[in-house]
Amino acid sequence: MPFPARTIALWAALIAASGLLGFGLKLGQFPAAFLLGPMIAAIAFGVRGAPLRMPRPAFQASQAMIGCMVAHAITAEITKTLIADGPLILLVVGVTVLAGTLVGLVLTRLRVLPGTTAAWGSSPGGAAAMVAMAEEYGSDPRLVAFMQYVRVAAVVLSASLVARLLTDSVAAGPPPAVAEAATVLPVLVTLAVAAGGAGIALWLRLPAGALIGPMLLGAALHATGVASITLPLPILELAYATIGWYVGLRFTRETLRATLHALPGILVATLAVILLCAGWALGLTHLLAIDFLTAFLATSPGGLDSVAIIAVGSKVDVSFVLAVQTLRLFVVLITGPVLAKWIARAVPQESA
Repeated sequence: MPFPARTIALWAALIAASGLLGFGLKLGQFPAAFLLGPMIAAIAFGVRGAPLRMPRPAFQASQAMIGCMVAHAITAEITKTLIADGPLILLVVGVTVLAGTLVGLVLTRLRVLPGTTAAWGSSPGGAAAMVAMAEEYGSDPRLVAFMQYVRVAAVVLSASLVARLLTDSVAAGPPPAVAEAATVLPVLVTLAVAAGGAGIALWLRLPAGALIGPMLLGAALHATGVASITLPLPILELAYATIGWYVGLRFTRETLRATLHALPGILVATLAVILLCAGWALGLTHLLAIDFLTAFLATSPGGLDSVAIIAVGSKVDVSFVLAVQTLRLFVVLITGPVLAKWIARAVPQESA
């Protein structure tokens, strides 16, 4: 079915606004400028009532591109990192999950959100999965979605700002998977890895499968020399923008109206989780030989794709960041239902 003229005009306006913001942020030497710019533009369009939605297959295809980009950066190093610092990485993940749990418990006790909604909404990662599971367990999916995507947006903004402040004035170059004059065959191989990895992972129903599948498959093939991961910069920047639009367009006027009374509490809770994780990141720099930006991105409460984009575009230990972030995602998805039920039992019935 053809798109109405108004929809085409709105998409053209969104793309133009995203391009202007993206180029402006790039001139300001912000990491992930073409993620941040489109996300900010999409939030503005979504809240103003623009009837635009980013199709989920396009979002998953973009995640697959990011997975391939990350695969080139981490290769076998992520395994070495997990083995060398396994107990400490588990501790980092535990502290991040605990921070989200405490904030969810406080919000539920203060009756900022009904029932166990705050438990799902404050979970530090797996936004789409948390929304789906929350609905199955009887929580309001609109409130959970709003809280989760406020968190994602706040994490992207704060991580980009911290990365900009802590990165040298000379902007980091393009990700290592990018080839300025990429030949056709390596690009086609990379696209095949993206499609195959995402297809297998989604079929197996792995969390964030469209991202995790290509990342694992691409890392294995690239580390063993079987395939070379190569992506032209325009493809990566389009993937960045698509993820930004997908997140930003979730902030609709209807959702905002339904959750307006809870917005102050949601913002405070989101900032509290980020600050708790930042404090833990600072402590982590005294336990490991890593810089604060690496620790901040590693402990940042999601999402994996956005943090991966910022990490690869910054001068950090990408292997450590993604080892922690990947493990945290799995832990969150496994413990989410258990923690939500615990919070529900911990809060007196009359406060529900």
